[in-house]
Amino acid sequence: MSTPIKLTGFVFDHTVRALSGVLSPGAAADKGLSEYFRANPKLGHADRGVVAETVYAVLRNRRSLAAACGSEYPRELALAALARVRGMNLKQFEHVLRSSDKDLVQRAKAWNADEAPPAVRNDLPDWLWEQLAAERGVDAAEALARGLKQPAPLDLRVNATKLGREEVLTKLRESDLEGEPTPYSPHGIRLNGKPVLQRHPLFLSGSVEVQDEGSQLLAELVGPKRGELVVDFCAGAGGKTLALGALMRSSGRLYALDIASGRLAKMKPRLSRSGLSNVHPIRIDSENDIKVKRLAGKADRVLVDAPCSGLGTVRRNPDLKWRHEPSDIGELAVKQSAILVAAARLVKPGGRLVYATCSLLGQENRAIADAFLAAHPEFTELDAVELLAKRGIVIASAAAPALELLPHMHGTDGFFACVMERRAAAKAQPASATEAPDAADEPDAPPAPGAEKSDPA
Repeated sequence: MSTPIKLTGFVFDHTVRALSGVLSPGAAADKGLSEYFRANPKLGHADRGVVAETVYAVLRNRRSLAAACGSEYPRELALAALARVRGMNLKQFEHVLRSSDKDLVQRAKAWNADEAPPAVRNDLPDWLWEQLAAERGVDAAEALARGLKQPAPLDLRVNATKLGREEVLTKLRESDLEGEPTPYSPHGIRLNGKPVLQRHPLFLSGSVEVQDEGSQLLAELVGPKRGELVVDFCAGAGGKTLALGALMRSSGRLYALDIASGRLAKMKPRLSRSGLSNVHPIRIDSENDIKVKRLAGKADRVLVDAPCSGLGTVRRNPDLKWRHEPSDIGELAVKQSAILVAAARLVKPGGRLVYATCSLLGQENRAIADAFLAAHPEFTELDAVELLAKRGIVIASAAAPALELLPHMHGTDGFFACVMERRAAAKAQPASATEAPDAADEPDAPPAPGAEKSDPA
């Protein structure tokens, strides 16, 4: 439960208006809130915190709040969230309540979730609850749903090419920020609270990046070595790319591929801060782009963090569970299969392929990996838990030999990762060209490793 707040009519009115926009069909909560705050600069930092926390409380608990207050209107949902989730009493509401609101608040507080259908009390759409319960069993699905309703912590990844984790922890304490090592990632720090870091010297110097511990563990599973050729096939804004580059100690070549130039553009300032010189962002038109085919059979390691429903990130993006339909999952599965097949062609004999999503659904995870392995006998699955153990990371996975991370068990976002290896005797599929991508194909590509600095120790 959040710390009780002093609610003013001004802040409550802004909360209702912001919530109305976020609840609109197709709206993304983080983008919607950012736009609302930019359009209302008179809201102070503390006021924005109240608005944001209340909006996210509604998104996390939308079905149970609607049942508790008997309404789906933004104003009533906001009142119910402040009463049930944030623990406010009637006296604290005195500046915002209308004459008819007192009964609503009392009714919302008294509502018994145990008597509600499981999808309602777990705040999931019916289709998603039914799928999770069918795949995992009711008790496990309930535990997972509870975990998804908890706010996510703020995790950092230490850039080991610049500083060690203990040194970063010391510098954080010197600036009155408290944190502790993450349970699994050797480079992770979990901060207390949600401090603003964009102007912190450690962030500006590239010594730390904001990255969930689960995402850090995917880079550890890829396990790139110095001097290798590595491909991050769906690089996005580059969080995992930078983690891979740091593990490679800025040596070798690391290609960051993505179809969206906007996402790659967001990587540029992060890459500049990181100091890495081995990362080469490349925009591709599709998984069958000629730039992809030129890398066929050349990569030591390939990470496919496939586009997915993102349901493992519901702690951060609770609006996702209300925005998806069952048909979306089937469409995504088709894309995921095609991307995995294309990415696999890049792996050299003896090389490693990691298929990962931040989804919780078997249709996007195990089913994709099993279908690929059945159709491609030249690949064999490795034990992800054993691979992490060899790197000093001891972790349990109910989906072994694949790695499955769950918020209520591991404290991370939800992730799935299947690790595969191309048999050493297998031949790479023929490519349309034998050369690696030219420098001209690499927008804003940094110099080749060693051009500006030596490989850091």
